[in-house]
Amino acid sequence: MDQTEHDKNLMVVAAAEGYAGRHNMPTAAAFALLSKYGVAEAIRQNYNTLHTQSLDESVYFAEDMIKWKMG
Repeated sequence: MDQTEHDKNLMVVAAAEGYAGRHNMPTAAAFALLSKYGVAEAIRQNYNTLHTQSLDESVYFAEDMIKWKMG
């Protein structure tokens, strides 16, 4: 695994942990939501933009996507 792939994985983990903290849920449950709604993959696909922002932006991105997907 190259450094960029490693960093993408860390960003997904940070988003899951941040989402879990903001929504008072276990990290595993937050990660399940990110996976279910395709947020983890979207974070990986948008890494080039998201990595220039604070890690909080990945949490906001996850929240926005989940709200949008849940309708």
